[in-house]
Amino acid sequence: MEQTINVTLRVWRQKNANTDGKFESYPVSNVSTEMSFLEMIDVLNEQLIKEGKDPIAFDHDCREGICGMCSMYINGRPHGPWHANTTCQLHMRAYKDGDTITVEPWRANSFPVIKDLVVDRSAFDRIIQAGGYISVNTGNAVDANAVPVEKQKADSAFAAAACIGCGACVAACKNSSAMLFVSAKVSHLSLLPQGAPERKTRVMNMIAQMDKEGFGACTNTGACEAVCPKEISISNIARLNQEYLSSSFTTAE
Repeated sequence: MEQTINVTLRVWRQKNANTDGKFESYPVSNVSTEMSFLEMIDVLNEQLIKEGKDPIAFDHDCREGICGMCSMYINGRPHGPWHANTTCQLHMRAYKDGDTITVEPWRANSFPVIKDLVVDRSAFDRIIQAGGYISVNTGNAVDANAVPVEKQKADSAFAAAACIGCGACVAACKNSSAMLFVSAKVSHLSLLPQGAPERKTRVMNMIAQMDKEGFGACTNTGACEAVCPKEISISNIARLNQEYLSSSFTTAE
C-alpha cells in the first residue's frame, strides 16, 4: 500500500569545479514511497523554483537503469542502499519517515564537478576512444552463426558488455581506480573474434589513457564489484592485467 513519508535531504551544492561547495539541507514532505529517488528530487526542485531558489543540478536520461547517468553518492554508497541498482531505479520505500539522506557527487579528481551533483565523466569517453574501433569486413550482414564463439566466452563477453560506464566503481574505490570499467570494456572485445585484430593495441592504448586521466591504481579491495549496478566481476581486472602483460611483450614500441 502506498504511504507517504517526510525526509530531510542533505545535498552537496557547488557552483562549479573552481568554487568551494557545501551541504545544504532541505525538508521534503509527503513523499510517496512509490516515488523513485529522482522523482523525489524533481518534487524538491519544483519547490525550490517556486521559492525563487536555484534547483539542484543532477544528471539523468533514460531513468530505466540503462544509461548510467544518474550518478549519486547516497548515504555513503554509490547509487544508494539497494544492491545491483541505479539511482533512478531506487525508490523511496527504501527509507523511513524522518530519515536524513545525504547526497553527494562522485568524489574523484578525474570526475570534476560541473555543478552540484553533476560531474564530468568524459574521461571514460576518452578511454573508450583510445581503444579505437574493430576491423570488420563491409558488405552484407553475415549469418549469426558464421563466426563460432565458445558459449563460455560468449557469456563472459556479454556479462562484461553490461557495463554502463556510470562511474560507481571509481566513486567506491579508495584510490579512485577505473580498472573495473576499463577491464569490462577490454574483456568484452578480447573474448570475441571480432575484437582480435586490435586486441593488443587496444589494451595498451586504453591503459595509457586511463593513466593519463589520473585514475588511481587498483588494490583489489573489491569495493568496485560490490557497488556496480550491473554486477561486473573483478575477474575482468585479472583478465585485463593478463592482456596488458601479454601485449606489453609483443606490441612494437
